[in-house]
Amino acid sequence: MGERASPLGFAGPKRFQPIPVPVEALADVDLVLISHDHYDHLDYPTIQALARTPVPFVTSLGVGAHLEAWGVAADRITELDWWDSVRVANSEVLVTATPSQHFSGRGPGMRNTTLWSGFAVRSADHSLFFSGDTGLTEEYADIRAKLGPFELVMLEVGAFHPGWGDMHLGPERALTALELLGGGKLLPVHWGTFSLALHPWDDPPEQLMTMAPKRGAQLVMPRLGEAIEPGRVDRVNPWWRALAGLERSDDAVEPSLEEQDPAIQWPLD
Repeated sequence: MGERASPLGFAGPKRFQPIPVPVEALADVDLVLISHDHYDHLDYPTIQALARTPVPFVTSLGVGAHLEAWGVAADRITELDWWDSVRVANSEVLVTATPSQHFSGRGPGMRNTTLWSGFAVRSADHSLFFSGDTGLTEEYADIRAKLGPFELVMLEVGAFHPGWGDMHLGPERALTALELLGGGKLLPVHWGTFSLALHPWDDPPEQLMTMAPKRGAQLVMPRLGEAIEPGRVDRVNPWWRALAGLERSDDAVEPSLEEQDPAIQWPLD
């Protein structure tokens, strides 16, 4: 919910979309999941605001130290290693941390001192998967075998480049990841708030609008802050085009990963 994905309040990537719902306006939050400690995923003022509520936190190994330092009580924090699970208190919801292919750190000397994860969340009637930040990994087939199938799959598709494929999926690799996971409706994430790569911010959804039907993938693309029920979503409203002033045709084709310059180094996000 912060204005910048940066340790500095006056510099670094700034959000280009307004905050859809202030933390104070969130009602009845059951759980906060935090995949890793990069600034675009772990925001100090947001955690401080949530610390004043009774909501529990589930996160990756080592990230809890940040939360405690920012005011979250230790008994509200659960850290998970890959394949570890925890049942949310007073519910039937089971959360399992899953492997991802990324890195962590919030400053010099902190590189990879905490873990990064995805999460599988399952109740008696529903199941979803959240990738966190990740490159394409064959372990997604293991996740499918152990924890699938999934009704809704949330995969990161923004801040991508062919030279960063070990750390970020992007649209094409996200569709491959979806196939490895066994399908489910695809909710693309990590593309509509901060500009963390060289591509225009709306490239990921536009590429997916072209590629997903060819790969048999069904997209779920709500507006920022919009609540959804995956079973009741049957079409995509390309809301981002109005925000970006786009005049692209529905059959516009973006360059493939192989056609882009692979030499640019991946960013620290």
